[in-house]
Amino acid sequence: MKASQFFISTLKEAPADAEVVSHQLMTRAGMIKKLGAGIYTYMPMGLRVIRKVEAIVREEMNRAGSVELTMPVIQPAELWQETGRFTTNGPELLRIKDRHERDFVVQPTSEEVITDIARQEIKSYKQLPKNLYQIQTKFRDERRPRFGLMRGREFTMKDAYSFDRDLDAAKKSYDVMSDAYRRIFDRFGLRYRAVAADSGAIGGDLSEEFQVIADTGEDAIVYCPDSSYAANMEKAEALAPTASRPAPSQALAKVATPGKSTCEDVAGLLGVALQTTIKSLVLATDAKDDKGNTVKTQVWLLLLRGDHDMNEVKARKVLGLEEFRFATPSEIEEHFGCKPGYLGPVGLRKPVQLVVDREVAVMADWISGANVEDFHITGVNWGRDLPEPTLVADLRNVKAGDLSPDGKGVLAIERGIEVGHVFVLGTKYSKAMNATFLDENGKPQFMEMGCYGIGITRLPAAAIEQNHDERGIIWPDAIAPFTVVLCPISPDRFPEVKAAAEKLHDELLAAGVDVILDDRGERPGAMFADWELIGVPHRVTIGDRGLKDGQLEYQHRRDAASSKINVADAFTFLKGKLAL
Repeated sequence: MKASQFFISTLKEAPADAEVVSHQLMTRAGMIKKLGAGIYTYMPMGLRVIRKVEAIVREEMNRAGSVELTMPVIQPAELWQETGRFTTNGPELLRIKDRHERDFVVQPTSEEVITDIARQEIKSYKQLPKNLYQIQTKFRDERRPRFGLMRGREFTMKDAYSFDRDLDAAKKSYDVMSDAYRRIFDRFGLRYRAVAADSGAIGGDLSEEFQVIADTGEDAIVYCPDSSYAANMEKAEALAPTASRPAPSQALAKVATPGKSTCEDVAGLLGVALQTTIKSLVLATDAKDDKGNTVKTQVWLLLLRGDHDMNEVKARKVLGLEEFRFATPSEIEEHFGCKPGYLGPVGLRKPVQLVVDREVAVMADWISGANVEDFHITGVNWGRDLPEPTLVADLRNVKAGDLSPDGKGVLAIERGIEVGHVFVLGTKYSKAMNATFLDENGKPQFMEMGCYGIGITRLPAAAIEQNHDERGIIWPDAIAPFTVVLCPISPDRFPEVKAAAEKLHDELLAAGVDVILDDRGERPGAMFADWELIGVPHRVTIGDRGLKDGQLEYQHRRDAASSKINVADAFTFLKGKLAL
């Protein structure tokens, strides 16, 4: 490829709305161009990266036995109504009507469509297992699209779906996909972690996220440096303390804490450790009738240590709290007689359902709100001042230094960007849509399903967040828009420079190297700046002075300076660098 035939459009400055490095650099490098909020044109340079990501994904999915198909972007609402997701999914699901006023959705994912295919096509256990995948456009109407391709509204995703006869077989299919994902991310050349995850709204039990490690990542990844344990923050277990609860040593006392409504402020005022305070969180659940009207509301009080944060995913796993909401000010006033900031379990106006975090259950002499504005209570103890807690659960986010759940060390936390997720779905969708097959005894059974996604267009952005410097992008070889760039200096003035560059270009091209020859006639500084911004990993400079000495200059994008290579050895040298 010659640069004069390609489309190169670099910018000196990033747009004002580009908040993260990947958005800034992809825009400046001419890889994407914004069309609307969260909607981008993939320009030729960026599309080359996306196509390379797709190619690796496609090769490994095919190798794992998955079969490619393509499902429609626009899907009939009837399928989504069968699973209930047409109404339960929020405004992120883009709903549209055709000219006949029939409802459709713009697909954010395709569980309904693939399950419809399976129930029509798979009739017997002899046809199982099956695994189908697509690489297709998706749309999620994000409330606040941001960060370029990291959180856009329109994007490309690889989604695969497995169908099996029973849960054991489904787990085997899951393992095949999990191994395939590791091969895929290994080939991308990125630092990543596969972490245990919660399945969230999609459903299922067994689940892993694939996270590209980056300081700018939105997700917290919990891992043990001394073992293979890794999980996302929602999934990571906070172990119950091993020490028994100390005996009470303080009398119960009501103390004035004027204007101190946070645990941090109270601890500071009283001169005690934050870990001796208790955080009170008030939730509510609503029982509804067949028409969706609320017939009964239950108020819940969750107690966590003052230096801990509630994990909403864990809270929803407490029986009865699956559909919780935060209590309203009037509900709080009715049960506690006080506004938030001074709440606690002692002296309630009306009973609540108490849920206690594991740490709080073994605490003594702790501090909570007094249910009176500007007052807290010190020296609170279980058994003496309150009944022993009956509902104890892991409610909190883990912290660095907590014991690892596998017992092999302590936990550390780093940031990551989710680029892949694998699930065992079970029969959530097959039951909702009556997708059955006949077993050996001729009896209908629901298919066990799995779901496996990779964010095709998010992945280049994640790669940039991990691989960049002050000059621009640093692509791994596998997904760079071009692997090698040849930079001839003043080729119009020096025919021998032009000839040497074209000869090396043709040799590399014939060997299957993705090479681009910059024949635009740019000044060396401007030319180098463009390719450092774009991030091509290998650069060869051909100049008149070097050619007279029989030498070229080679520089990897990560190198601080160039090195000399012999003209006669250039092709062999580059083949070695590229491991051809």
